[in-house]
Amino acid sequence: MRPSTGSSLPRAPLPPPSRIAALTAVLSVVLLVVVAVGWAPVIGFDRTVADGLHESAVAEPGLTRTNQILSDWVWDPWTMRVLTALAVVVLLWRRRWLLALWVAAASALGTAVQQVLKTLVGRERPHWPDPVDSAHYAAFPSGHAMTATITCGLLLWLLSRLGAGPRLWSVAVLICAVSVLGVGFTRLYLGVHWFTDVLAGWLLGVFVVALTAASYERAALIWGR
Repeated sequence: MRPSTGSSLPRAPLPPPSRIAALTAVLSVVLLVVVAVGWAPVIGFDRTVADGLHESAVAEPGLTRTNQILSDWVWDPWTMRVLTALAVVVLLWRRRWLLALWVAAASALGTAVQQVLKTLVGRERPHWPDPVDSAHYAAFPSGHAMTATITCGLLLWLLSRLGAGPRLWSVAVLICAVSVLGVGFTRLYLGVHWFTDVLAGWLLGVFVVALTAASYERAALIWGR
């Protein structure tokens, strides 16, 4: 019998969510300490990246405007939260009550963690004599990067749980990767965040998604869902 040419390669297995949550929690704490104490090599790297991108942003107004549209509309935290809310509505419509609750709770947890850390760390954003954009609240962590990571991570987790086909899965992974990396770049290019702010947003976002997946597995065993 001739092998089927339409078969797809199996997805590479990921580490257990609990391990991912533990690893990203440790890395987030280490990064938080590094930023809080102002370790010179890291702070210097932040400044080098910021200076280089700001120079480009000032010299390329068309590219800067594109980054503003992507950052303020396409990948804005409220856009991401709307996508999460739509996913919750779909889950409720399909009577997946526990899953809907976990997704909504994860989104709320991410927002809470983000705001608490911004208040506790109180890191100032980059200052420029010729700014191309502005942002409110403290810098660490990046809310845009963290919210996009949580939303995209949750959507991929849901697609995996609901048995998405290989083509849909591949497209979703590509879109999510572009969104998460892209929104981080826009925040740096517009000069409103340091690189470590964005990195913290990514790490914390992965932590929240992994914690959500791990805790849901335990809850599903208890409640039989």
